[in-house]
Amino acid sequence: MKTDIYNYKNISTEDYYYSLPSERIAKFPLAKRDQSKLLVYKNENIYHDRFFNITKFIEKDSLIVLNNTKVIQARLNFRKETGAKIEIFCLEPYKPSDYEFCLNQTKKCEWKCTVGNLRKWKNEILLKTFSIENEDIKLSAKLLKRQTEYQIVEFSWKNEKISFAEILETLGETPIPPYLNRNAVENDKKNYQTIYSKPEGSVAAPTAGLHFTEPVFLGISKKQIKIEELTLHVGAGTFRPVKAKTIGEHEMHTETIFVSKKLINSLISKLGKIVAVGTTSLRTLETIYWLGVKIMDTNVFKECSFEISQWESYNLPQNIETNESLQTVVKYMETNGVETIECKTQIIIVPGYKFRIVNSLITNFHMPKSTLLLLIAAFIGNDWKKVYSNALENDYRFLSYGDSSILIRGNF
Repeated sequence: MKTDIYNYKNISTEDYYYSLPSERIAKFPLAKRDQSKLLVYKNENIYHDRFFNITKFIEKDSLIVLNNTKVIQARLNFRKETGAKIEIFCLEPYKPSDYEFCLNQTKKCEWKCTVGNLRKWKNEILLKTFSIENEDIKLSAKLLKRQTEYQIVEFSWKNEKISFAEILETLGETPIPPYLNRNAVENDKKNYQTIYSKPEGSVAAPTAGLHFTEPVFLGISKKQIKIEELTLHVGAGTFRPVKAKTIGEHEMHTETIFVSKKLINSLISKLGKIVAVGTTSLRTLETIYWLGVKIMDTNVFKECSFEISQWESYNLPQNIETNESLQTVVKYMETNGVETIECKTQIIIVPGYKFRIVNSLITNFHMPKSTLLLLIAAFIGNDWKKVYSNALENDYRFLSYGDSSILIRGNF
């Protein structure tokens, strides 16, 4: 049984607009991460608390899933000999295409980038000279291809002791969201990063996780709540506004996810008690369900690359039990002797979507008419209006550096 996606694609984006005054957008985070306000939505009721009390609203023996991706210092500023400033924003690796491999290159690498002041960058090579640990480095940037949404830029340097990751960390700026309307400051390097971030690759933080602190994790442990991690490298597309009148006209961005067999087995054992931290974790978990369905639908168990495209989850069979799908992914991994599965996901979650894995969502407050807001509307229905109105009335801080919420579906 498959779904007729016409009604999903015809959803009007205007129906997901609300008025967000600019003064309600948090320009900077609170001094103490876990002091942020916490809106609790459960059984159609709303309560207010602080994030350091988050464990009060998560049942014992639950599973919390975090996105452990680490933000790279993705903005590089160059100047032409004429003095014109060229800003290069590294979006994702192009050659080599593997994140870890590309960041560890020591001679050259190519990236998909957006370029500020592109019209003034002709064909000349841009140069930047700086030092890392008393080593003089001359970084070159060469524009290889001009494309509609991004450009291909080759970076090169003559020092085999220095990786591109080190260059970004030294020379780059934190890619804070454009809606903050300010330049990055030194503190953003730490503030715009979760305390549990590990593999580098994101150009935007999984901001729901910014509220977690060591005392919060201690409380989670004391309540015997299990924690697992996954990786979704967040792309700049997460900030792309939805300009189309209907969501079917909007092209969702593609991101790379990494999920371990250990996590999938934990999901199987905790079905019905799964808490996703952030929309990135939620989209990853739901992608894994659809990956299992896709493997079953195609009966392909040999190792291959996978991608879940934007509307694919609405076209695949809809009657597969969650446990059966997850067991299929585990079987695939065991058949191919892999402990971690990599997949590209373009999944879009809109009102009417049936959630297969996630029961509760910890998340910040999102932009009007965004795909993230549509995901929230899919998760709690039209009560999203009540939640957002209540947050505005109670002086909540919005967007990346803003306050938090936990949205609980059903009796969970």
